[in-house]
Amino acid sequence: MSMLACFLAVMKIAAADPATATIPDPPARERAPSVGGPGTFRPSWDLDGVYLWLGPTGAASHVDGAWDSTIGGHLAVVRVRERAALGVIGGAVGASLWTARDGGRIWADLLAGTRLGRMVGISAGPILELAELAHPRLGGSVGVWGFVGVTPFARIGYVDELGFAELESTWHSGPPAAEC
Repeated sequence: MSMLACFLAVMKIAAADPATATIPDPPARERAPSVGGPGTFRPSWDLDGVYLWLGPTGAASHVDGAWDSTIGGHLAVVRVRERAALGVIGGAVGASLWTARDGGRIWADLLAGTRLGRMVGISAGPILELAELAHPRLGGSVGVWGFVGVTPFARIGYVDELGFAELESTWHSGPPAAEC
C-alpha cells in the first residue's frame, strides 16, 4: 500500500510544465557553412614542405672481403623545395644490426639533393660500429641516394681500419613521406 502512495506522489511531481515553450528547431544560421575555398588548399603537385621520412632499412655490405647484410631503421627530417637548385636539405639518423657478424652500427648523416628528373642527392656523416665483445669503433661514410618511393643508397665508408661498401634501401610512404 505504501508503494502505491509513493507512486501516486511521484506522478504528481513529475508532471510536464505547460508554461515552458518547446522549440524543436535550432536557430537559423547567420551564414552558409564552408570548409575552405579552392584558393586555400595547396595544389597537389606542390610537394614543398618539411617531411619526416621513417622506415625500415636493409643493406648488403662488402666488409673485410666478405658480404654481410644489416637490418634496421632510419629516420630523416628534410626540407623539400622542388624548384630550388638545392631541392632537399636535412638530416638523418639510423641504426642497424648485422645478420652474420656481431653487433651493429648507428649513424647520423647530413642530406642534400636536387632534382635531376627525380630527386637525387648525397649524404655524409659519422658511423659508430658497436659489438658485444669489442670497443665502439668510430668511422664515417659518404653516399648517394635517389627518391623513387623507396630510397636506394649506395654508401662507402671507413670504420677503424676497415673499409666497407654497401647498397641500402629505405622504404617511405607518401610523397617524400608524411608532411610535418
